[in-house]
Amino acid sequence: MKRLLTLVFTVLLSANLLALEDKKIVLLAGRPSHGPGDHEFNAGCMLLQKCLENMPGVQVEVHKMGWPKDISTLDSADAILIYADGGNGHPAIQEDRMKLIDRLAEKGVGIGCAHYGVEVPKGDPGEAMHRWIGGYYEHQFSVNPMWSPDFLSFPQHPVTRGVKPFKVKDEWYFNMRWRSDMDGITPILTASPADDVRDGPYVWPKGPYPHIKEDKGRKETMMWVRERPDGGRGFGFTGGH
Repeated sequence: MKRLLTLVFTVLLSANLLALEDKKIVLLAGRPSHGPGDHEFNAGCMLLQKCLENMPGVQVEVHKMGWPKDISTLDSADAILIYADGGNGHPAIQEDRMKLIDRLAEKGVGIGCAHYGVEVPKGDPGEAMHRWIGGYYEHQFSVNPMWSPDFLSFPQHPVTRGVKPFKVKDEWYFNMRWRSDMDGITPILTASPADDVRDGPYVWPKGPYPHIKEDKGRKETMMWVRERPDGGRGFGFTGGH
């Protein structure tokens, strides 16, 4: 788990956070939705905050229930992580929040989404995720099995410095709906699911899906980063159940 956290921290801090002036990371922890031990959004964000608290020049805020009570705090954010339930209830697609995040991204603010937070409905929310982080989980196109991928090698990239091979059982989503041009996207965590993983059952819907079974042997991406044209960065991380 420490290796996973190191990856997430490095992505957050690489979003223009290594300059001399102090920087602020805002962690948005979603509403409780599962039993103890699953979708621990608040505990997960508090753990991230604790791990980052001794890093010089970095201020970390945790906001519960998926969204800040005072949204003005986002105006001074340098990076935002959304660790929350997604789908139709995704906190970033309610009311006029997509426009707000678009404005923040245009300023170069880093945008990250973790686990269920990478899922939004297709259409305008999906296109927004393409802009912010490059890809998203699409219902009945992407899949969500419990499995133990072997992450054996990593690309040469600032976020992979010092990361060693590891294996963790989790609900690792894969087969994201990517931008058609893959502009600026770098896969970070990749592995090939075994045939029995592709054959299901998945967590929900149980599947299996023919298009997933047909891609047996193909490497899949469970974490990625994106260099955006606005100068900011985005990332998606599908583990963290």
